Amino acid sequence: MFRQVKQDIQAISERDPAAKSIVEIIFCYPGLHALIAHRFAHYLFKKKMVLLPRLISQTSRFFTGIEIHPGAKIGQGLFIDHGMGVVIGETAEIGNNVTIYQGVTLGGTGKEKGKRHPTIGNNVFIGSGAKILGSVKIGDNVKIGAGSVVTKPVPGNTTVVGIPGKVVVQHGVPMKELQLRTKNICNKEIRVEEMPDPDQETLLYLVRRVEMLEKKLAEKES
Repeated sequence: MFRQVKQDIQAISERDPAAKSIVEIIFCYPGLHALIAHRFAHYLFKKKMVLLPRLISQTSRFFTGIEIHPGAKIGQGLFIDHGMGVVIGETAEIGNNVTIYQGVTLGGTGKEKGKRHPTIGNNVFIGSGAKILGSVKIGDNVKIGAGSVVTKPVPGNTTVVGIPGKVVVQHGVPMKELQLRTKNICNKEIRVEEMPDPDQETLLYLVRRVEMLEKKLAEKES
């Protein structure tokens, strides 16, 4: 466990330009504090203990804002930057040298039993607010854009963005050139980028939802 913690500290030192010293990392990085608590809780969890590891996990959540279930399997060199709002489920598995930003969820869909959380490969980058849900496998060297929602397996050496997550770069090569298309919004043709944009997709969903509600309201009034 101590060797893993040492590698976690080294990962922060190498990947965060804001880290000025080892002492600063040890005392001022909640992601590291949450990881240390998890390493110990996971050790107890593997010893078939239940309550104590959960208490450690909940206490760590209170102080760091990061919730990691004791059953989650985490490799070496994980860097949780900022960390507030990060949730890692019981059957999640994380490889080596993974970077996770604030607001990330490695969760389930609420439908499965057994293995119900994601498996993350090595050298994966997960942007802030991204949600990876279900028992899906994320390959090595994957980048997941901020705000993306991923519910399907992702092959290695790719970049995924959008809601739902779509592969836009594979092995460093764009899947296709950025194109423009038109969408009908409120009876107006608006040109939007083909590349998925989480904010754009959310706004489009809200517009469609409002239109549907207005239609139902009009039908009731008539």
